[in-house]
Amino acid sequence: MQFSKFGEKFNRYSGITRLMDDLNDGLQTPGAIMLGGGNPAAIPAMQDYFHQVSAEMLKSGELIAALGNYDGPQGKDGLLKSLAALLRDTYGWEITEKNISLTNGSQSAFFYLFNLLAGTQPDGSHKKILLPLAPEYIGYSDAGLDDDIFVSYRPDIEMLDNRMFKYHVDFDQLNIDESIAAICVSRPTNPTGNVLTDDEIAKLDKLAQENGIPLIIDNAYGTPFPNIIFEEVTPSWNSNTVLCMSLSKLGLPGVRCGIVIANETITTALANLNAIVSLAPGGVGPAIANHMIGSGDLLRLSETVIKPFYQQKAQFAVSLLQQSITDSRFRIHKPEGAMFLWLWFDQLPISTMALYSRLKARGVLIVPGEYFFFGQKASWQHAHQCLRMNYVQDESQMRDGIAIIAEEIIKAYANG
Repeated sequence: MQFSKFGEKFNRYSGITRLMDDLNDGLQTPGAIMLGGGNPAAIPAMQDYFHQVSAEMLKSGELIAALGNYDGPQGKDGLLKSLAALLRDTYGWEITEKNISLTNGSQSAFFYLFNLLAGTQPDGSHKKILLPLAPEYIGYSDAGLDDDIFVSYRPDIEMLDNRMFKYHVDFDQLNIDESIAAICVSRPTNPTGNVLTDDEIAKLDKLAQENGIPLIIDNAYGTPFPNIIFEEVTPSWNSNTVLCMSLSKLGLPGVRCGIVIANETITTALANLNAIVSLAPGGVGPAIANHMIGSGDLLRLSETVIKPFYQQKAQFAVSLLQQSITDSRFRIHKPEGAMFLWLWFDQLPISTMALYSRLKARGVLIVPGEYFFFGQKASWQHAHQCLRMNYVQDESQMRDGIAIIAEEIIKAYANG
């Protein structure tokens, strides 16, 4: 069968496809230790809450209404209005429901945004998305209709105590010219758990405005919800910012609800894309979120249940890793948010792609670091020395998985 150019590009086996295949295969494989994918934790208190809310919404008719009707292409009106009011009241942002558009998950939102802005332009020129700090989210890398729509930069690496480190944006490197369509960052960052400082965000916002391009902030793990962020930060938005949020990490990945907060030109374009591609975003997730805002539960549960759950999990995993792998060449990126630990094995004699294969053969699924350094002008050895590890599994699985990782690392350092 002859596919189109579009078909050939999106029929490739990509990093995000491998990750999701591993996630699905692991869920179907007895005994697999899932330290790779981005599925949120099954937090008992949140599962109980969603069970209760679903029962209430079923009884009231809200759930059946959400299941039985299309929303508009911008998304459910009730959520657009209640979320705009919540953000106005919480942060003083000058937004209305016209500044919000829903999508069928954040992945769809970024596919739309990147292709609205980057790639082949009407005049035939080619523009790119600038990622000021690599490593960056694996799911972006293949989202362009055109190839080569990203340019990314290596970070400054700050060495910390206790065999930790932290990435920072190297502003001296950044080159923004007419070929750049937008700047994009995730905060907290997937895969590293890094949180860009308020100062870094302010500098990026200034650069974006000076160059007349948007600043896209992926806030899927950030504040005010789901609030999987362990640093004190000030949320940032203005009419030049595109802030992307999600319901997935609340514990609702199956409802596929992405949220984009932007100027009306962008939200209108997203609504048009929704109508063409899928008629409308799904309505069940927005109905649940609207219910949570109305009851005051959305921000309360994010702060008092979700954040402390993940913070405790991160601290436990860090402690276990440091006890299990004592080699001084091993470092952990300071866990500042999200649900991953970023592990750096300096001077590792094999690539982490090879390490991934060895671990997978032993039933431990992680994600090799190579996938997260797309858009680079030159190869970087550091990119082949890192792993992304999900830390949300139960204590027994974490102990077993980390023990196997430690064994394979000891073997690799000793024998290659």
